[in-house]
Amino acid sequence: MSEAQSSGAPSAAQATIQRRQPRRATTIWSLLAPLLGALAGLLVGAFLIWLSGANPITAYGVMVSGAFGGTRQITETLLLIGPLLLMGLGLTVAFRGRVWNIGGEGQYYMGALAGTVVGLFFQQRLPGLALIPLMLIAGMAGGALWAGIAALLKIRFGVNEIIATLMLNYIAEYTVLYLARVPLKDPTSFLPQSAQLLSPARMPTLVGTRIHLGIALAFLLIPLIYLLLWKTPLGFRIRAIGANTTVAYHAGMNVAFGLAFALLFSGALAGLTGIIEVSALHTRLKAGISGNYGFTGILVALLGRLHPLGVLVAACFFAALAIGAQTMHSVYGLPIALAQVIQGLVVLFVLAADALARRYGK
Repeated sequence: MSEAQSSGAPSAAQATIQRRQPRRATTIWSLLAPLLGALAGLLVGAFLIWLSGANPITAYGVMVSGAFGGTRQITETLLLIGPLLLMGLGLTVAFRGRVWNIGGEGQYYMGALAGTVVGLFFQQRLPGLALIPLMLIAGMAGGALWAGIAALLKIRFGVNEIIATLMLNYIAEYTVLYLARVPLKDPTSFLPQSAQLLSPARMPTLVGTRIHLGIALAFLLIPLIYLLLWKTPLGFRIRAIGANTTVAYHAGMNVAFGLAFALLFSGALAGLTGIIEVSALHTRLKAGISGNYGFTGILVALLGRLHPLGVLVAACFFAALAIGAQTMHSVYGLPIALAQVIQGLVVLFVLAADALARRYGK
């Protein structure tokens, strides 16, 4: 059976996808489940805030105002939404194909490294109009190539991608830190960091703000990812492989290509996230540039139920919670780690509610 048959009568792969996703979007319970799960997680978080000696209602109000209470607050929230959205969208493609990419951190670092090297080499040779796209392409290539190592290990040798991508995180991080300390180190600085990117290598920003082009790219990718997954033959093959690899194989699909594409595509977006963050905010390679986006992006993708619009909502939620937690910390003295606990609670309750909706909401 060939892939072309997928466009005609329903194939075994199509039937499998339909069985794996039975009418869940058509029931009221399945639509309300994520909202109810999020509310339950916030209620448990309110109890923890109360145990910490603060008024939960007031604390949540401070968190909301800290994230959206003014131009500066909204700007900071948008700056955090951008990388979370990019990382979550890339992982959505991988997870839809049942490829468990846990290596976003490493792919982020290698994308940041590749794009920064291009920027440092060409920033006095090319104008920004030509250099910025070149840096973004280099960042995507760096992340994709790093993910490609895990893809090769999985397809050629059967190595579990969870283990491979996780171990590659540490190799990438310490490689970048070594390069920033020695061969790329800024000779004018005593700190372990690379030379600074100059103006031609900086992401363009909205006049008078810190909002940069990378945020617009992240939002632009939302409809593009949707079209890729649900309106193209390639997207159908990725979802079919994720639904049942064996059925997809016997339906004539190139499973190895689908797995490799999903992993490389998510790695490319992780690398794109890395170079955007370096070019727009950090302006150089150094420790602490990742912000744990690779791991938080996993939660964003899962909380967004592996749908681009859901990923946007989840990215906004995590960004608002992180930015608002800083305000809550400064006002009440509550630990910022409490926000991470609330994030985890919300994710667990949403996933539990979604599982119940799948089982009983038919």
